[in-house]
Amino acid sequence: MSGHSKWANIKHRKGKSDEQKGRAFTRIGREIAVIVRQGGPDPNVNYALRDVIVKAKRANMPGDNIAKCIKKASGEGGSEDYESLSYEGYGPGGVAVIIEAMTDNRNRTAGDVRHLLDKHGGNLGSNGCVSYLFDRKGLIVVDREGSSAPGALDEDAAMMEALDAGAEDFKAMEGWYEVITDPSEFYAVSTALESKGYAFLSAEVGMVPKVTVGLADPRHAGQMERMIDAIEGLDDVQGVFHNWDQ
Repeated sequence: MSGHSKWANIKHRKGKSDEQKGRAFTRIGREIAVIVRQGGPDPNVNYALRDVIVKAKRANMPGDNIAKCIKKASGEGGSEDYESLSYEGYGPGGVAVIIEAMTDNRNRTAGDVRHLLDKHGGNLGSNGCVSYLFDRKGLIVVDREGSSAPGALDEDAAMMEALDAGAEDFKAMEGWYEVITDPSEFYAVSTALESKGYAFLSAEVGMVPKVTVGLADPRHAGQMERMIDAIEGLDDVQGVFHNWDQ
């Protein structure tokens, strides 16, 4: 399956600073707030909440923090009024970019996203301009050496376990496996693999490109890297997805 460039720098991302972890917890808290208001606080009924709890646990967010976020979003103690938004556009060299955000001020967020795209050689597009190039999928990144599963270091064994659990696709990379699922099967697959002893570097539902594009010009590649880092640094941004084949 093509289009896993989101994880090309996963080793670098493993060493997150405390500040980055705190920012991740804040973003997950916002996501929980929006999902609870949309579908309720019971993860057995609200499957989107069930999935984001998996994501929170993989980010090492304490269980007490998760429970407090759900309680607050349920109206006990009040909660901020955030909404979920998606922006589409292009990076340097025509790379397709989707930016998912949760914000309490859509004008501020749109302005910040537009500014950073323009600054780094890209531009903001209209809704639908690139979304047809992506599919929404469950994305599970398995730490090969950090897993205790008997078959973790055996690519064929790990692939069969992932597929038997309900995964759509599997790809072996240097140091990790990429497991792709249908969004509706994300929880079942992640739970099954975890129960067998597989450790995750990341697990979430996000946008996976159908096709990828390369950047032959080193200047464009540098601009793209800086653009992703800058946009991911915005407080309102939940995730940046692209079809750049790094």
